[in-house]
Amino acid sequence: MIAYPLAGACGYAVLYYAAGRAVYHPMRYPHGFWEAQAEVNAQDVWLRAADGVRLHGWLVDPPGARVVTLFLHGNAGNVTHRVPHMREIAAAGSAVLTLDYRGYGKSQGRPTESGLYADADAAYDYLKTLGRPIVLHGESLGCAVAVDLAARRPCAALVLEAPFTSARAMAGRVLPVLGPLLIFSYDSVPKIKRIRVPLLVMHGDRDTIVPIEFGRALFDAAPEPKTFWTIPGADHNDILEYAEAEYSQRLRALYESVGKAT
Repeated sequence: MIAYPLAGACGYAVLYYAAGRAVYHPMRYPHGFWEAQAEVNAQDVWLRAADGVRLHGWLVDPPGARVVTLFLHGNAGNVTHRVPHMREIAAAGSAVLTLDYRGYGKSQGRPTESGLYADADAAYDYLKTLGRPIVLHGESLGCAVAVDLAARRPCAALVLEAPFTSARAMAGRVLPVLGPLLIFSYDSVPKIKRIRVPLLVMHGDRDTIVPIEFGRALFDAAPEPKTFWTIPGADHNDILEYAEAEYSQRLRALYESVGKAT
């Protein structure tokens, strides 16, 4: 009789481990578009997380940029897939450091929730040395990392693209009943309630990966000042294409307001 509970516990452990790994889809070097570094004049930045993991990112620092953005990307690909974001953020008037989490691109290690939070801390500490207001900008999974960082450390503003409330809620959508029993990570709702900086949330109204109601629910939990921008026609990975020039215009307005406030 003892064998049945033991087998069940072992089975759950295997599923729990597999579900945790399924959250991440890293692309390691040399896979990616590394030749694109020259297109945006990006500098290599090497960092060391608190636990010793060596991290890599690209810094684009255009002349005259008065603020600097930490761009925390989604769960797939690597820094080379975020060149369009880097280009738009720089054009809007901000320097931008795009970080590859542990296990992504040229960064060492294997991704975990606590590891990604530590990676964001290392990037934040580096940006503090530049002496400019820091804007945190998350994309999809990176939104949860950005919210966690903003809840713990000072920043000038927070930008979230296609955010979700929690990984557990997302798991329930993908795999009802069983999903929420396997994944408990990245719970952003209690954290965003503690953030008191200007918040811009953008979400496509045709997002098939993270439906817009998830972004709206997280936005509703946040205190003012905040803005929700619905991008008509946009899915999960084409916000830039559908937002067009308004993307950089909205970011520029945010950067300018941060500059005036500081």
